[in-house]
Amino acid sequence: MWCLLLVVCFNTELCTGCSILSALQDLPSAPWPALRSKMEKHLQVISVLQWVISFLAMGAAGTVLLIYMFCTDLWVIAAMYTAWLIFDWNTPKQGGRRSSWVRNWTMWTYFRDYFPIRLIKTHNLLPSRNYIFGYHPHGIFSFGAFCNFGTEATGFSKKFPGIKPSLATLAGNFRMPVFRDYLMSGGICPVNRNSIDYLLSQNGTGNAVVIVVGGAAESLNCAPGKNSVTLNNRKGFVRLALQQGSDLVPVYSFGENDVYKQVIFEERTWWRLAQKRLQKIIGFAPCLFHGCGFFSSDSWGMVPYNKPITTIVGEPITVPKIEQPPRDMVDLYHAMYINSLTSLFDKYKTRFGLKESDILHIH
Repeated sequence: MWCLLLVVCFNTELCTGCSILSALQDLPSAPWPALRSKMEKHLQVISVLQWVISFLAMGAAGTVLLIYMFCTDLWVIAAMYTAWLIFDWNTPKQGGRRSSWVRNWTMWTYFRDYFPIRLIKTHNLLPSRNYIFGYHPHGIFSFGAFCNFGTEATGFSKKFPGIKPSLATLAGNFRMPVFRDYLMSGGICPVNRNSIDYLLSQNGTGNAVVIVVGGAAESLNCAPGKNSVTLNNRKGFVRLALQQGSDLVPVYSFGENDVYKQVIFEERTWWRLAQKRLQKIIGFAPCLFHGCGFFSSDSWGMVPYNKPITTIVGEPITVPKIEQPPRDMVDLYHAMYINSLTSLFDKYKTRFGLKESDILHIH
């Protein structure tokens, strides 16, 4: 219950909260440097925890609240919101409703600094082209993907001027009241054909759709120190890139798998089969994981470990536009993409704590 209360309190007073965060950020360093440092650390934890709880509970809480309002004197408000929701139903599939104000909230800088998260640019991207970013690995919550492409905390717009990122996530999230608007405000869109087609064909140029290619299946295998991606049989994003003539950009986040510890069940065990079955039914994988507690890193809890996450945006692969690409063409560009991702990993791995002998496992 306290988790739901935290989500409601944090997200219903965001304007006030952002003002408070800004004011705290401007406090002089003296005469309380230790207090200031401790306060900033707590704000960082709260910023990360609110996103975790929002992702897990805001949709369900919003749905329950809407149903409850229909049973009270507030039913008129609930009816008006439901009518507007029906009218606005297709907005997520038509570019969404992003807010530069939300993307620049001070809260996201605390989110970024908790781990910390960094975004590294290796090549320029042309605003006259459209792009599909393949993000790897998924991790548990894809913190690097959200922070880098769903907010401006790491300066995406400054590093890639003229490029507008749209992070793609489960379409089911956009059927939940309130949560759908929260996601859209960050430029997040459904990971389905209609939504991505709209962004790449009817929204001009300079668009970058970010797809976490491994998806829920990959999250079942993530663990600290594990460098593996689910990619061999994931070719739909390559076919889509060819149909739209959008360049492919490999993206790898070092440290994404290190922020939570997960119990990984052996293949063919009952628990593993249950995870995969639920993944097919609900669209995401129910992982058994833990981080640290709110007040102590030595205890268990939902707060992720503050391990550095560094996201490397690789060199774009120029893709021609072919409305009906043959299978061999899809296989060719899929192989090019794998080679590019592997080269990106090998080039930067030793800079972020890995050994020269470490390799990227592709499944």
